[in-house]
Amino acid sequence: MTFDHDIKIGDKAVGKGKPVFVIAEAGVNHDGDVEKAKKLIDVAVAAKADAVKFQTFKTDKLIVPGVPKAQYHKRTTGDKGDFTQMLRTLELSKEDHEVLAAYAKKKGIIFMSTPFDEDSCDLLFDLGVPLFKIDSGNLNNHQLVRHIASKQLPVIISTGMSTLGEIEETCNVFLSTGNKKLILLHCTSNYPPALEDVNLRAMETMRLAFGTLVGYSDHTQGIPVTLAAVALGAVAIEKHITFDRNAPGPDHLASVEPDELKALVSGVRMIERALGHSMKKPVEDEKDVIAALRRSVVSVADIARGKVITKEMVAIKRPGTGLAPKFIDVVIGRTARVDIKKNELITFDKI
Repeated sequence: MTFDHDIKIGDKAVGKGKPVFVIAEAGVNHDGDVEKAKKLIDVAVAAKADAVKFQTFKTDKLIVPGVPKAQYHKRTTGDKGDFTQMLRTLELSKEDHEVLAAYAKKKGIIFMSTPFDEDSCDLLFDLGVPLFKIDSGNLNNHQLVRHIASKQLPVIISTGMSTLGEIEETCNVFLSTGNKKLILLHCTSNYPPALEDVNLRAMETMRLAFGTLVGYSDHTQGIPVTLAAVALGAVAIEKHITFDRNAPGPDHLASVEPDELKALVSGVRMIERALGHSMKKPVEDEKDVIAALRRSVVSVADIARGKVITKEMVAIKRPGTGLAPKFIDVVIGRTARVDIKKNELITFDKI
């Protein structure tokens, strides 16, 4: 499989060695309220995320009536109502999307969304989104994958609940459209998942298996696991955001609050700087430290010219500006060419 390894999303370059693309996933945490959705955009902007993401769907096209809630829905929304009814309260209209896209543009952040059907994809495309996101639940929906990929925009696909074989099938469908701009996100589709179910090392497996750029969509609580994914090479990360993780709703519990999002983005940028390059050599600021902390061969007694230097006459001490400790056996047994005072650095021209 051949995918692009340098992808442009708006004015952001995404790829190995590039800044991590941080997606603040507002999702449905607006609870169907456009004004609350705008405030979530403000949260993403204040935290300096690269993009804010929503979910675009028509309930009647997404689900049949009467489907029961998943267990994680019941934990956060109670037993009342079913999955279908819950989704109806979270659906945004075409006009809502227009308002939010315009607001995000005004605030200077990338607006994006996950389309759950082809019409929703077309709506987002007409709004001028620079990329698409496909959720884990639609990874095996090849018709939708093909339709979205055919827009020839960059696409991010979450891979929760998926086997390598299923991901391979989806990658082949994607490539059949001629689109090579794909980023896969490792993901565990529980809200939140147990830490033992996260398996961040699967990111490297996916890189090797499919040759794609790989990132991470995080549903764990807090930010440590997301930061660990960045340290392991994620080129993009996605994290749900909320004003109150204890609020009723399907995704609030697995989300971060505004201050945590700020800490997350700040932590990501720190890790990027710390990862640096792969060369192992002293950096410029270590050169003074080398002199202070390394050791040299020094005399521990006055040594007269012509005297044979014995083991008892020398030692290894700071500073590190003389002969390196590895040369002490070369010094021992040599004859002093000049008078050498106690605590003097021994150099080759003195023996």
